[in-house]
Amino acid sequence: MSNRENDSVSRRKIVVTGASGLVGSALCNALLDLGDHVVGLSRSPEKSALAQPAVQWLGWESTKERPPAEALEGADAVIHLAGEPINQRWNQDVKDRIALSRIKSTKNMAQAINASDNPPSVFLSGSAIGYYGDRGDELLYEDASPGDDFLAGVVVDWEAAADAVSGVATRVAKIRTGHVLDPKGGLLGELLTPFKLGVGGPIASGRQYMSWIHRDDEVGILLWALENEAAVGPINATAPNPVTNKEFSKQLGKAVSRPAFMPIPGFALDILRGPEFGSVLREGQRVYPRLATENGYEFKQPELAGALANLLR
Repeated sequence: MSNRENDSVSRRKIVVTGASGLVGSALCNALLDLGDHVVGLSRSPEKSALAQPAVQWLGWESTKERPPAEALEGADAVIHLAGEPINQRWNQDVKDRIALSRIKSTKNMAQAINASDNPPSVFLSGSAIGYYGDRGDELLYEDASPGDDFLAGVVVDWEAAADAVSGVATRVAKIRTGHVLDPKGGLLGELLTPFKLGVGGPIASGRQYMSWIHRDDEVGILLWALENEAAVGPINATAPNPVTNKEFSKQLGKAVSRPAFMPIPGFALDILRGPEFGSVLREGQRVYPRLATENGYEFKQPELAGALANLLR
């Protein structure tokens, strides 16, 4: 992977944004275990250092400026995962932050890479399966067309910002992530309490597909993309066996030994999360990770039942 003149005992320098988040922190731990030197970029580097002192933390206001020159100097790779959380009640201000935190920060990073005298050999940019919009039971590969809703538009512009990295020395991959399962946060973290209380169940009809991925496979695909020259362009980071929301609810109920038959009505979602995000929660994508599977990535947790058992043991 490296474009540096390193010997066999040299450490790679990997720059990670969003390094204190759910996926980013797990990725940093995996990179540190491999012996890499990890540089995390954060708006609050002192606070981040308390949680992960083995990472070198530098400050970056991602929507206002390019990353500090010190971060990219001698870097072998940049993994850009920063972004405003999607899972909140939307209004125009929140939507603007969702878009700006992804598109502008990626533009700033791309400009810094392009201006570097010795750019990193790999740029992995976060992306999302929201690119595809609401597609029913259509099986979606990386070459599928984008959707036409707000999130799809954000992801299209987000990926275009990553593609602005223009140097032939830097390989660019865009990791279209699905629902990352981790009991410490994200979708699974939010659902655990109601399901353990026996009041969990499908969202609305439950027919919408959920393309999920175990936390370890999300990190695994990032590490695979870091090393694999075939990892170029969009890459679906989802397990190869997506399920409907109804099936997901059934399997989660089994995993916590509770019933899971109480559906959440659509109007309740609109009240709790607002009509626009409530509508998003009733939509879905049936995504297949064709590029990763055809180029050698082997999933640790390809089936939902096994993934939940592993995470909740």
